Amino acid sequence: MDVSLGIWLAVVAGIVAMLAVDLVAHRRAHVIGVREAAAWSAVWVAIGVGFGVAVWWIWGAELGQQYFAGYLIEKSLAVDNVFVWAVIFSFFGVPREYQHRVLFLGVVGALVLRGLFIAAGAVLIANFSWVLYLFAAFLVVTGIRMAVQRDSHIDPARSRTLRWFRRVVPTTDAFHGQRFLVRRAGVLLATPLLAVLMLVEATDVVFAVDSIPAIFAVTDEPFLVFTANAFALLGLRAMYFLLADLIHRFVYLKLGLALVLVWVGVKMALKVDVTYIPTPISLAVITTILAVAVGASWWTTRGLPAPGGVDDPAAPAAAGPFRHATADELAALEPVVAWRRRSSGAPRSGAASDR
Repeated sequence: MDVSLGIWLAVVAGIVAMLAVDLVAHRRAHVIGVREAAAWSAVWVAIGVGFGVAVWWIWGAELGQQYFAGYLIEKSLAVDNVFVWAVIFSFFGVPREYQHRVLFLGVVGALVLRGLFIAAGAVLIANFSWVLYLFAAFLVVTGIRMAVQRDSHIDPARSRTLRWFRRVVPTTDAFHGQRFLVRRAGVLLATPLLAVLMLVEATDVVFAVDSIPAIFAVTDEPFLVFTANAFALLGLRAMYFLLADLIHRFVYLKLGLALVLVWVGVKMALKVDVTYIPTPISLAVITTILAVAVGASWWTTRGLPAPGGVDDPAAPAAAGPFRHATADELAALEPVVAWRRRSSGAPRSGAASDR
């Protein structure tokens, strides 16, 4: 696949522009309801599919199918991210109007992280073909473990990342709006929202370890691996707000994802020295597994109310261990970045003085 540097730069610039548009559209803290989330989800899916159509048209059907197979895998694994995020936000009692900012920065971090993982994976595969056997074995073992432990859930209270953060970083006991850092009495402090962001980023490392080998099983083109990941991640925030209250309906999704991981692991192992399974067959198998898993989940849970009777997606998050800062506490905050005065004590001409 011949992709020029100009195309790479144009794609990255387009992704940055889309992130900027999303940030501007949600610059004010507000509760994102199902209708808004559905509209944004449709936009991001249309962009991802549209890019796949462009790949198909420019580089041919085979590479187009590889992109769609990778995009479908990443989009499906992203639903598992949504479940974990919902648990984290519930544990911390993060208000819904603050969740988008955490997810936005979490996705930006995920894009950078996965870009590094993809580059490293591409170099390893290009220089050491036997690495494919390791990736394949890892995917099969991960899929089996996911199937066996599909009913287990993450426990944020036992997270090593969270324990380390609380031990090392001075943290307030209250949310201060959307702020991640505050300065009080001259001391810089993290807010619980920064702890949430750190935990979100840490969990994405785990998901990246699973998803990057999985997509390399359906395409070894770094451009397709990166773009499929990027366009799947761009719609992840909207997907969260669309599906967070429907988690209880996807009872067989983890089993389906487990089967997908096992399938792509076997496909990768066979590709090395045995046989190459055509992309259309692989895409059909992945689509069928996921469709059956989702369809069976919705059929089994039809009419089942949300746990706790939470049927309103705009309802506030459950109360958590942290309070909200009072108006007096917010008013007493100092600027996080304080301007330094000259050694003479006089402020610089035209510069802002300490406030």
